[in-house]
Amino acid sequence: MGIEDPKLAEALEQVRQALADMGAGNPGPYIACWADSDDATLFGAWGPIDKGFRRLAKTFRWVGTRFRRGRLVPEYSVVASSGDLAYTVGFERGEVTVDDGPPRLMTIRVTHIFRRIDGSWRLVHRHADFPPPDQRDLR
Repeated sequence: MGIEDPKLAEALEQVRQALADMGAGNPGPYIACWADSDDATLFGAWGPIDKGFRRLAKTFRWVGTRFRRGRLVPEYSVVASSGDLAYTVGFERGEVTVDDGPPRLMTIRVTHIFRRIDGSWRLVHRHADFPPPDQRDLR
């Protein structure tokens, strides 16, 4: 997927590396991807709904305590930008250990929204969930 904006490509690479760290239990690099903003928001896959960078950072530290010995890898279906906003839609997949259980495959459906701040793209929203089964009758 060719990204025309080199700064957006740089931000996506930072997120990719940060998600690998998160899957290993280190939330710091992912927290560093976020805008230090009161309007940053999270609709998290494990239930948290938070607003404001400080609350999000606290939640991401909690998420990091749940992971061990794994990595999450983003797979983007869509990357788009317009003006000072950009978004990604896709999945995060990987084999992770959660809450000291056995290693298991994990897939999370994720939308990220970025805002360009002082020339750099920073995360301002994450909506993630565990994909439910497709209930359509496709016969």
